[in-house]
Amino acid sequence: MKRISLNPLRLPPLAALAILIVLAVGPLVTAALTLTINNSPEAYIPPQSEAAILERQLRERFPGDEVLVAAFVSEDLYQDAFLERFEQLVATMQQHPLVERVLAPATMDHISGTADGFVVEPLLDAAIRARLDPAERRARLLADRFAPGLLISDDGSLMALAVRPRELENSLQRLEVETAFEQALADAGLADHLVAISGQTPLDAAQLRATVRDSLIFVPATLAIGLVLTAWLFRRWLALAIALAAIHAAVGTALLVLVLLGQPFTLITAILPPLMVSLSVAFLLHWYNALAMVERREGVEGASSAAGASSQQRVRQAWDAIHRPALFSALTTAAGLISLSMSEIPPIHALGQSAAAGVLMLYLLVAWLLPPIFARWDRGGWARPGKGIGLLDAPVAWLRRLGMRYPRWVLIVTLLVLAAGAPQVSTVEVESDLFRFFHEDHPISQSNQVLTERLSGVTALEVVFEAPARDAFKQVEPLREIQAFREWIAARPEVDRVTTLVDMIEEMHWGFHAEDPEYRRLPEQSDLIAQYLFIYDGNDLYELVDRDFRVTRVMLNLNVNGASKINAIMADIEAYLEQRALGELTFDIGGFGRLFGDQERLLIEGQIRGLLLAAGLIFLLMVVIWRSLSAALLCMVPNLSPILVIFIVMGLFGIWLDMATAMITGVAVGIAVDDTIHVYFGYRSRRARGRSPVWALARTYQHAGRAVTATTLILSAQFLLLLGSPFLPTNDFGLLTALGLVTALLFDLLVLPALLMVTAGWWWARRQRKAASSAPDAGQPPRQPSRAEGGEFSRRNR
Repeated sequence: MKRISLNPLRLPPLAALAILIVLAVGPLVTAALTLTINNSPEAYIPPQSEAAILERQLRERFPGDEVLVAAFVSEDLYQDAFLERFEQLVATMQQHPLVERVLAPATMDHISGTADGFVVEPLLDAAIRARLDPAERRARLLADRFAPGLLISDDGSLMALAVRPRELENSLQRLEVETAFEQALADAGLADHLVAISGQTPLDAAQLRATVRDSLIFVPATLAIGLVLTAWLFRRWLALAIALAAIHAAVGTALLVLVLLGQPFTLITAILPPLMVSLSVAFLLHWYNALAMVERREGVEGASSAAGASSQQRVRQAWDAIHRPALFSALTTAAGLISLSMSEIPPIHALGQSAAAGVLMLYLLVAWLLPPIFARWDRGGWARPGKGIGLLDAPVAWLRRLGMRYPRWVLIVTLLVLAAGAPQVSTVEVESDLFRFFHEDHPISQSNQVLTERLSGVTALEVVFEAPARDAFKQVEPLREIQAFREWIAARPEVDRVTTLVDMIEEMHWGFHAEDPEYRRLPEQSDLIAQYLFIYDGNDLYELVDRDFRVTRVMLNLNVNGASKINAIMADIEAYLEQRALGELTFDIGGFGRLFGDQERLLIEGQIRGLLLAAGLIFLLMVVIWRSLSAALLCMVPNLSPILVIFIVMGLFGIWLDMATAMITGVAVGIAVDDTIHVYFGYRSRRARGRSPVWALARTYQHAGRAVTATTLILSAQFLLLLGSPFLPTNDFGLLTALGLVTALLFDLLVLPALLMVTAGWWWARRQRKAASSAPDAGQPPRQPSRAEGGEFSRRNR
């Protein structure tokens, strides 16, 4: 069968250049104009998940549990001067179009007794304040059933308000609410009294600012270091200009795919631009190194390459050397990245697909657009012995020789080191805590600490009870179940506040009986409960029960922020309620805590499925590429070992498996496999031409070794730049990805040669045994292998 000959120079140079410019500009501009930013908890939950569906159903009946909580201290906390400015702040925020309600002393209901019943009035508005002195105002707030822990500290030294926004669509709106609050705070003259501002809204805004800041700093920084090192390694202006265009094309393609997938820019997908910059540099370095090696091999100097024919010949030879490994690398790298799609968390899912699309675009650029451009306009010399990339030859040769001379010792030591560290993998904790994404001295962390210690935790959880019939929660028996649950859950140390419908009814009963403490309890008669609820004319009741009195929610404030701890509480709640005879009542758990807690389960499941998919896809591709099961298994060693090292380091230093670090294995494997393929392809090609293992390894590492080392050094430098971020997810991603890449390089330069030498020895021994068993005269000594047959295992020939 006639072999099809591919011609990389078939495309006219001007057409190739025009296409490259369009790809460098078009997708990036389109993505920049259409990409949205949203880092809210809802963005991390699949829309059709149980938690997301329940959340939408809850918001149809009840207000959201997202808040901005601000706390104040002052020596004049209960004086008119402070309270008037405080009420001004509340009134300003209440008028904002994105704010549904501001919970504050002037807007919160207070139930008190009268001569003939009870009255519902504001807790402390201007009219009530006018008839009370500062001490009485303080006493009124502290005596209220609901204000302590929400609007005032237990010792009365701190006053707070809670801004509850409407249902917001993205993080930019949350930032708008926070910005509006800061402006209203300044206008009211209370900025000096603010001691804490926390809650889901400020937390999301802080994450947004950190994400945008990191993108504005580290995307240009990774681009700059990639271009600078490329210029130093190759000293070519054309190489620099083409690299800039190719990087823009890859980044733009990945971001455009993100837009087409309907996914926003989050703290997860924010890693996409620097990741694509790094991958672009890796692909381009192999192309540039191939050009340099062709020129070095043939002795072509810069002046002699001026003729068009010479340039085309050099480009064609370089393309012949790298286009197949580049294709294999693109496929396997994309497979490693696409494994992230196994995660049900939408941003991680989208990251894998977008990055894979960017990688495939890089292959098309390097293999089909760049050759015509370089054949037409490349007029310089690439080979610079002892300079630039040539400086890497010595350390590469040293590692390669070590692996070839002492292969068994290298493998034994490697296995011992990995075995010693393997127990650390079991200590890796799967946990996510959004407040732990920031350093302890960050304002959001300090504010959360103040609120947790002096008011209550800001993690909201809702336990929802539903009855089959209307007015069910006007009856005593269902309410007693709510009461029993309240008493049980309030005893848990993780729970700071519990607010239920029963609390409201108990306050009405207490007020109706002249505020007699004996009556601060649930009435015994359903008719009396119905009467209380009929005459209630406040607002707060219907934040706990719907108008049909068929669905009610128990509001919890937790002082824990970690997903695993939230999940533990939810599991205990489910176990407790399932053991009770709830009759016709059903229950579910929702709110911010449920959304965040479910992320941990999705994270674990996606991590396991992603690892299995990445390993399986890469292995199958290698079986197809090498057409050998043993070769595929051998190549998996330097690709999977970095994952083990990453988890060992995570366990050793207590780094959590969370939203940021969950991406690392797919990214590290996807990048590491690129170097393994370039090395093994060169070795296998030379072996197929009859070269010995030693000669094939030496020449392969002379050609591809410098390129894989250069790419790893540049990529590691780019990812290590992320350590300069004060945002801990960015820190962890940069550190662990760089660690995985360096580990993969050491395995490629040291362990892979050792594996190849050992397997080559096994292959030769098997061949000798087979030849001896089939020889006519089995008593004759076996013929020694020639150099071409791979028999050079002597020290002289190494």
